Amino acid sequence: MGRKSKLTESQWVEIERRALDGVTYRALGKEYGVAWSTIQNRVSARAKEIKSVAEQIVSTERRIMALPISAQITAQNLAAKLRAISDNLASAAHYGAMTAHRLSGLAHGQLDKIDDASPLESAATLKGVAVLTKMANEASTIPLNLLAANKEAVKDLGTPKKLEEMTDGELLAILEEKDS
Repeated sequence: MGRKSKLTESQWVEIERRALDGVTYRALGKEYGVAWSTIQNRVSARAKEIKSVAEQIVSTERRIMALPISAQITAQNLAAKLRAISDNLASAAHYGAMTAHRLSGLAHGQLDKIDDASPLESAATLKGVAVLTKMANEASTIPLNLLAANKEAVKDLGTPKKLEEMTDGELLAILEEKDS
C-alpha cells in the first residue's frame, strides 16, 4: 500500500470536479501543494470514465429526443420499469443475503449444544442445524443468482456497440428484453 495522501477525500473530490471543468493538473498541483503527476495518476482514469458516461448520457438524450413523442414516452416508461426491477432485485438479494446470514448464525450457535464425544446423542440438535443450514442456503439463492447473472452480463457485453451506433429498433429491443 502507498503512502497516506496529504489531501483529504473531500479535497480529492474537489480536484476531480475542477479537473473535469478544465483546470490543468499543473495548476491544481500548485494550488494543493502536490505534484501534478500525483493528481494525474489519481484523477485521469476516473475523469476519462466520467466524461465517457456523460457523453453517453447526452447521446442517449439526443436519441430519445429524435424519437416521436409516443416512442419517447414508451422508452422513458421502459427505463423506469428497468430501474424498478433492478432496485427490487437488489432489495430481494439484500434481504436474502441478510436472511442467509442470520440463519447461518443461528445454526452456528446450535453447534455448542452438540456433544463432540457422542454426536448421535445430539440428533435433534443436529437436525436443527441441518434445517437452519438448508434454509440459509435457500435464502442465498437470489443473491447468488443475481451475482452470477451480473457476471454473465458483463462477460457477454464484450465490446458493445456505442449507443449512437445502435438503431432505434436495437435500443427498443434491448429495453423490451430487459423488461420481460
